[in-house]
Amino acid sequence: MKLLLHMCCAPCSTYSTGHFRRLGYDIHGYFYNPNIHPYKEFLRRRDALKEFCQNEDIPLDVSDSYDLEDYLHMVMEDMSSRCRYCYRIRLEEAAQQAAKMNIPWFSTTLAISPYQDHELLRLEGEEAGRKHGVSFIYEDLRPGYRESVEISRKLGIYRQPYCGCIFSEKERYLK
Repeated sequence: MKLLLHMCCAPCSTYSTGHFRRLGYDIHGYFYNPNIHPYKEFLRRRDALKEFCQNEDIPLDVSDSYDLEDYLHMVMEDMSSRCRYCYRIRLEEAAQQAAKMNIPWFSTTLAISPYQDHELLRLEGEEAGRKHGVSFIYEDLRPGYRESVEISRKLGIYRQPYCGCIFSEKERYLK
């Protein structure tokens, strides 16, 4: 069973890929994350993920699209919905990619994070799937979060200190 897995970063992909493989899925990774700020951080996360996928023999398609201006414009229109929009653009892109590749299922490594809104993530994934004729597989991967931290440290994978967007970076460092 083929699964397109939207990957936000290498650390979140460690446990997530193992989980889906144990469920019998043949994983094809997809990196599309125009929310990551600054650009050097985007490149660092992308490159760490490429290395992880190469080492784990996971095919990975990378979108180097960095539509930061479009992302910020949409988010600034309604700050209370910034996470919804962020999930939407990434999951829409992943669903579209899965449909283009004739992969019937897709999911996301975002589901491992205890810092994400899981109900909103599930709703946006299901809507993106309906729109593009593929099925969103929601798995609550949060129980594997600590293990993903341990795996990434053991493998020496770059671990970022915030979710990715400029707003989460601000929240992280103002604490």
